[in-house]
Amino acid sequence: MKRKILFIDRDGTLIHEPPDKQIDSLEKLSFVPGVFNALYRIAKTQEYELVMVSNQDGLGTASFPEENFLPVQQKVLEAFKNEGVIFSAVHIDPSLPEQNSPNRKPGTGMLTAYLASGFDQESSYVIGDRLTDVQLAKNLGCRALVIASDSTPETFSDLENTLALRTNRWSDLADLLTKKERRASVTRMTSETEIEVEVNLDGNGQSDISTGLKFFDHMLEQLAKHGNLDLKIVARGDLHIDEHHTIEDTALTLGEAMLKALGDKKGIGRYGFTLPMDDCLAQVALDFGGRPWLVWETSFTREKIGDVPTEMFMHFFKSFSDASRCNLNIKAEGNNEHHKIESIFKALARSIKMAVKQEGNQLPTTKGVL
Repeated sequence: MKRKILFIDRDGTLIHEPPDKQIDSLEKLSFVPGVFNALYRIAKTQEYELVMVSNQDGLGTASFPEENFLPVQQKVLEAFKNEGVIFSAVHIDPSLPEQNSPNRKPGTGMLTAYLASGFDQESSYVIGDRLTDVQLAKNLGCRALVIASDSTPETFSDLENTLALRTNRWSDLADLLTKKERRASVTRMTSETEIEVEVNLDGNGQSDISTGLKFFDHMLEQLAKHGNLDLKIVARGDLHIDEHHTIEDTALTLGEAMLKALGDKKGIGRYGFTLPMDDCLAQVALDFGGRPWLVWETSFTREKIGDVPTEMFMHFFKSFSDASRCNLNIKAEGNNEHHKIESIFKALARSIKMAVKQEGNQLPTTKGVL
């Protein structure tokens, strides 16, 4: 797996920059508000390698001797280390602007080893407060996060595609970097069906469902609405033969998308709901533990509900369980067949909502793997 790296500027980003632009004494040292808590949150995820990258104009000259710089630098590193934040590397360029050094930001001379070895450019960022930091991000092939107030004179209009976020709060950066997008898109194509599924586990219940089976669409909409998922499903199948392939392949594709969106499963509740609907009571117990299994304790007296054969409902949940690698235990009782199956879909939705809710960053198992 390629490394995800945060290339972080120092002056103006981690610590305040004084009017004379030179932090050459401990008396001048002060930290940007919120930086310790934010970087601790980021470091705790263990997703990113932290690398400090800084221009220090004229470092080592008579006007900026190293003996004045080093105590400040050491204090900065020690302060972050004491808060659980460790920089894997520090790159300092001492050149002056007029020297046009390739090592000076936004040049990448100091960072050629990262480019040569390869890193996850799509998921890596440069964090800074100046235009040169955004330009560095572009030169590295990643994106930029800028800590800058509204009064900061520099604009980044020519680098909008590189700039991922501009804010004056470190907490906003931590929110962005510690929240993983739990989305997935899966397409399944066979000689019998073509299924496209998009799922967002952290959505708000929006759905766009089209399978050619109206009652099936209605049930899948329940998953989105009551599971608080964003769900898009487009299914084109051989309905001129029967409903079997369309329902089965939709379940397999939806299950695969759920599994993909769950990612490493860190922090999820894992388990999840008993739900009444008029005369019916549905119980759906779910475990995204990686072991597919279906227990099905319900029966129907009608051959069809809407345009869906009732025999296909068990097959749907079995296929979903197999593809999402979840354990499903389903039981329903009641008299109204429509209410019975709808209550099962709603209970499954609520189970999914409970099970995918993130409650930290730990893997919910003593085995070490799900």
